[in-house]
Amino acid sequence: MNILIVAATEFEVKPLLDYLKVDNALPGMNFSNNATGLKDVRVLITGVGMVNIAFMMGRYSNTLYDLVLNVGVCGAFNRDLQLGEVVHVTQDVLSEMGAEDGDRFMTYDELNLPGDYIFNQQLATDFEAFHKLSQVKGVTVNTVHGNEKSIAVVQELFRPDVESMEGAAFYAACVRSGENYTQIRAVSNYVEKRDKSKWQMSLAIANLNDFLIRFIENL
Repeated sequence: MNILIVAATEFEVKPLLDYLKVDNALPGMNFSNNATGLKDVRVLITGVGMVNIAFMMGRYSNTLYDLVLNVGVCGAFNRDLQLGEVVHVTQDVLSEMGAEDGDRFMTYDELNLPGDYIFNQQLATDFEAFHKLSQVKGVTVNTVHGNEKSIAVVQELFRPDVESMEGAAFYAACVRSGENYTQIRAVSNYVEKRDKSKWQMSLAIANLNDFLIRFIENL
């Protein structure tokens, strides 16, 4: 099985890189040095944000994969999700695509412009491990929310469970990557006024990488 794992930063997948025996991971494509049987696992480090992930996936999209996973941490709007919980983001929205009309935000579909701003996973293969995860809806942003007014607006417009800075752009870039692509993230914080003392980044990264390693081992 030919697997591509796409992450914005090295530190979000450092335990996985260690498992794969990837030494000195660099931005771009990193190849596993671990004997994984019939599994060829590659890790693409893209940099943070929509532009970086779209550019890097376009640059390295000359191979078809059996499975492409975007992984990383996320913030949660949905307080039913636990800090550190690994979630399955099956739909993602470019929530900032639109226009301002005074105090009102017009969504992309209101503008009657061509193109998409809502993207979905594609899974032709049934991976049992994903069934155990909460399926959630994400929004992808350039500016992480930390203001009560803007949080209320995006919740009213899109009803998201989580947010990231890459997810929807990843889905948009997956058109030529194969028939199986999806997004797995772990909740590091709740979406609220920024207070890093409340974040559980280490727990989220540990849980995410534990899931990914078990997933690869059990394929």
